[in-house]
Amino acid sequence: MIDRVHIGKTWEPWVTEVEKGRLQLLAKAIGETRPIYTDEVAAQAAGYRSILGPLTLPYCLLADSPGGQGYPAEIGIPTERMLHAEMQLKQLDVICAGDRIQVTRRVADIIVKKGGALEFVIFESEFFNCADGRLVAQVRSSLAVRNPQ
Repeated sequence: MIDRVHIGKTWEPWVTEVEKGRLQLLAKAIGETRPIYTDEVAAQAAGYRSILGPLTLPYCLLADSPGGQGYPAEIGIPTERMLHAEMQLKQLDVICAGDRIQVTRRVADIIVKKGGALEFVIFESEFFNCADGRLVAQVRSSLAVRNPQ
């Protein structure tokens, strides 16, 4: 069982810069063909600062954590029994190429189901534009852990 003492745990915030090439590659990977996601001139003509980040970009920015993907193990999640369960993304403002984004992550809850056979660890992350401090996105995701019985 994952110790509930971890509820509320936060990691050090980190800052990541959104690069044009990364946005273009992400757009290609998800099949996004609209020019505002790949062409800076088209994005600026549409009123954006630069190439627009797709809605799934905040989730991708979580991979930029200086600690890498080791955060589940830090709170006792056995990664060999872990599965990504759910993700909710709320975009509050656009993210464009050239933006610097500060990312936070915390454990929001640990839910036990089926008499302890399953646990769900809920993480909440927030994304702030460093230029003006405004909150631009929120991600709530959960990892499912299957426990031996």
